[in-house]
Amino acid sequence: MKPLHEALDTDLIRSFQEGNQQALEILVNRYKEKIFSSIFFLVKDKYLAEDLFQEVFIKVIDTLRSNRYNEEGKFVQWALRIAHNLCVDYFRKIKRTKIIHSDDKDIFEMLNTSAESADTKMVQGQSYSKIRTMLNELPEEQREVIVLRHFADMSFKEIAEVTNTSINTALGRMRYGLINLRKLMIENQMSL
Repeated sequence: MKPLHEALDTDLIRSFQEGNQQALEILVNRYKEKIFSSIFFLVKDKYLAEDLFQEVFIKVIDTLRSNRYNEEGKFVQWALRIAHNLCVDYFRKIKRTKIIHSDDKDIFEMLNTSAESADTKMVQGQSYSKIRTMLNELPEEQREVIVLRHFADMSFKEIAEVTNTSINTALGRMRYGLINLRKLMIENQMSL
C-alpha cells in the first residue's frame, strides 16, 4: 500500500471517512495554496480570504463526514466551486458597496519563496503590483476567469462549472480579459 501522502484524493477521502484525521490534513495541504489563491484574488483581502478558506473546509468536512460527497476524482474542482460560491455569497451579502483592498503581503509575495537577488525581487514586486492594479481595472467576470485560469490553474471546463457558465462564455471572458489587459499594459508602458 502507498504511503498516505502519495494516496489519490479518493483514497484520502475514504480514509478520512473511516476516521483517519491525517488523511484530511494531507488533502488540505495538497490544495491549500490553489484554493486560498483563488479566494484571495476574488476578495483581495488576506484576512477575509483566510476566513472564507476556513469556511470552505468546514463545508468540505461536513459533507465528507455525512457521506454526501459524490464527485469521484474531482475533489479540487469541487472545493474550488465551494470557495467560489462562498465568495459570491459574501459579495451578495455586502451588495458590493465598497471595494476591498489590503496592504498586507499578497499572493504574489507568498508564491515568491525562492532565494533570488534583492534587485530581482524588487523588480518582480513592482511588476506584480502593476499587474494587480491592472487586474483590478478589468470587469469582474474577466478578472475572475483570468485568476481561476492562471492562479488556480483550472481548465476552462472547470471554470465554466465553477462560474455556472458555458465553456464558450469562459473562453470569451478570458479572451476579452487578456485583450483589455494588453491595452492596459500598453497604456502603462509595461512589458513582461
